Amino acid sequence: MQQRQSGQPDEKITRMGTGSIPKLILEFAIPSVCGMMVNGAYNLISAVFLGQALGELGLAVATAANPTMVIFMGLSMLVGMGGNALCALRLGEGRKDLAERVLGNTVTLSFILWAVILFLAYCPWTIEFLLTLSSATPEIRPYAKDFVQILSWGFVFQCIGAGVNNFIRTAGAPNRALLTMVIGAVSCTAFGFLFVMVFNWGVPGSALSTICGQLVSAITVVWYFTRTKNVPLRLTAPNMRFDARTCGKIIVMGLASFAVQLGAFVVGLVSNYVLVKYGALSPIGSDDALASIGVVQRIAMFSVLPIIGVSGAIQPLLGFNYGARNIARVRTTLAWGVGVATGISVLFWLLVHLFATQLVMLFGITKPALAEFTVFALAVQLLMLPIVGFQIVGSNYFQATGQPIKSTVLTLTRQVIFLVPMYMVLPELMPVLLPQYTGLDAVYFACPVADFLAIFTTAVFMALELRRLKRIERGELEVKI
Repeated sequence: MQQRQSGQPDEKITRMGTGSIPKLILEFAIPSVCGMMVNGAYNLISAVFLGQALGELGLAVATAANPTMVIFMGLSMLVGMGGNALCALRLGEGRKDLAERVLGNTVTLSFILWAVILFLAYCPWTIEFLLTLSSATPEIRPYAKDFVQILSWGFVFQCIGAGVNNFIRTAGAPNRALLTMVIGAVSCTAFGFLFVMVFNWGVPGSALSTICGQLVSAITVVWYFTRTKNVPLRLTAPNMRFDARTCGKIIVMGLASFAVQLGAFVVGLVSNYVLVKYGALSPIGSDDALASIGVVQRIAMFSVLPIIGVSGAIQPLLGFNYGARNIARVRTTLAWGVGVATGISVLFWLLVHLFATQLVMLFGITKPALAEFTVFALAVQLLMLPIVGFQIVGSNYFQATGQPIKSTVLTLTRQVIFLVPMYMVLPELMPVLLPQYTGLDAVYFACPVADFLAIFTTAVFMALELRRLKRIERGELEVKI
């Protein structure tokens, strides 16, 4: 492929098209997976701090605020993952100048979104409406409001520290990307212990500790692209000048990642609603049902994070080789990605099932009946975890290769299209067909059913895509990105 800019391509980048794929995946995946797990560990630890300090009330507050936190993460992934995917494609095409423009405009978009988030968080109508959607009960509503409003001040740090961090991996420095994530997560944990456990600041302290950790991580990311010597990409003021076309492409490329979080947001709203509804009809009660799902969701998300890490790690490899039309390497990268993700998901499924009781008790749940129910719910929700890796990697493949609509559709199948109807139907239908289960029990069975349907749909999409790749390889089909 002819280079369309002057100068020799950077070896850290070109090796994505020439190096050993298993070695590259290993090099990129280890720091990516470790980084995701470090951040996931902080989310678990912060919930443990709240549970130990405030009991079931603290866990319920975190669950009520979780849909908003998911949207914050989704917006940061919209610009971060979208910009990173576009950057990798431009590098594969040999356009380093355009890749740096993508980097700069990703940062610019982060500040624009921050202004919007702050306005909405402190608009009385918006915040109250959001809390109502999240099914915040009167007892936990004031705490959840404080939590969300404090977190909104750190949104731009989250965009840069978590979103723009992906560019470091694409620039050929996966270990540095891991370091920035570890620094942020460790800082969050240290501040969380100090503010919640030592100073007894409760819910506001937990939110403030998150902001402090995000700020530290953001500083390290910006430092890499502005002060570190011999980096393949530079963050400069001229490239941060708003470019509507570039920003539009970033948003389009990031829609699939945003859809994951938007789907999680919708699912969070619906799950909170059905938990409050059917929890009130059970001996557990609404607030304890919210506390239970808070524990289950955090453990389940932590179990999936390594898979997401693998998916993100292979994204620059897929994007670079697809942009260079090296289809054989695209197929090989995809196969290795699915294999590694599946192996990790099986391992975590085994670990969670072996230590389910210990994990639940760690969160400060002291009521025996609630602890027993939470262990049951955890086992049910993670039933399909061993094969979920294929679905996540498959969805991300389409994003990495410039097919955001397909990626978005596949993402929505698992998060919204299948799961939300299951949440609404199963609690009414299952107790009739299987009287030994209550409506609250049925809420947790919705997840494995939706996972199975999403995996099947992804398999159909991937079969058609592999046929399309063969046509591209034979020269029968020309593709423009």
